[in-house]
Amino acid sequence: MTFDNSKTVISLRIRLFFAIVVLIAFIIMAYFAKIIRFPLLGMSDTIWILILVGINLAVAFMPMFLNYQYIFYSDDGEKIVIRYFTAGIVGGRKNSVEIDKRSFAGYKVESKFFGLIHSITFYQRFQEGPAKYPPVYISALSKEERAKIIRSLNLYAPPA
Repeated sequence: MTFDNSKTVISLRIRLFFAIVVLIAFIIMAYFAKIIRFPLLGMSDTIWILILVGINLAVAFMPMFLNYQYIFYSDDGEKIVIRYFTAGIVGGRKNSVEIDKRSFAGYKVESKFFGLIHSITFYQRFQEGPAKYPPVYISALSKEERAKIIRSLNLYAPPA
């Protein structure tokens, strides 16, 4: 099974772009073209700007706060391959985890912040003992995509 969540990452970028365009269009229509008259709906121009900037900041920083990551997962072949990077405004390092299926020692799923942040930690067996990889945040995956990964990993995880 191979999949990625590129559509989710692209939709995040489109939402951020749309929020910025709305803010810029509002500023142009209110202050330069003078199309919008204030008070608008009983609120001054300052309140409207604060609301729009607040929405922009929320859209921009939500993926970073919730640890949204682009994830590519594949269990085709002899290895389990997970490639990931941060999907916020500031992209992070590109990381890759490749675990041979025979040395796969299991995984641990964690949920934090009222179930909004999900992560998977992978374990691999070595002669020196088990190795623990840094957590891969799967918050940006849908519930079905998370279930697919868990089902796939259960096929290769050693019995408890």
